[in-house]
Amino acid sequence: MAESGVLSILSEGGFVVLVLSCILIVITFGVLMLSVARLFSAKAKAPLTKAKSLPYECGLEEEEKENSRVPVQFYLTAILFILFDIEIIFLYPWALSFRDFLARGEGLEVLLAMVIFLFIFVYGLFWEIFSKALSWK
Repeated sequence: MAESGVLSILSEGGFVVLVLSCILIVITFGVLMLSVARLFSAKAKAPLTKAKSLPYECGLEEEEKENSRVPVQFYLTAILFILFDIEIIFLYPWALSFRDFLARGEGLEVLLAMVIFLFIFVYGLFWEIFSKALSWK
C-alpha cells in the first residue's frame, strides 16, 4: 500500500528539511521584528540624567536597603505548597483509573502503593504542624 504524499515526504528525510525550514522562518521573523522595532522606536534626544534613570515610585523615597533579606518562611511556605499540590496532582489520576485496576485484578497492589504514598505525605503534614514550620513570629 502506497503512503500518502505528506507521509512519504516526511519518511524520506523531509522531516529534517521541514524542521530546519521552521527554524529559519522563526529566526527570520524575530530578526525582522527587532529591526522594525529599532527603526520605529523613539530616540532619546538628551542623555539620561541620574534622576531620570531611577524608577519612579509615586514620589516616595526607596525604603528598602540593598542588603535586605526575604524571610525563610516565604520560601518554606512556597515549597510546602508545591509539595502538597504535587501530591494532589498524583492523587487525582490515580483515583480516576483505580476502577480499571480493580477490573484487571491489580487493585490491591495499586491501593497499597497509594497508601504508602499518602502515609509519607500525611507524616510530612503532621511534622509540619507539630514542628510549627509555618508559624510566623
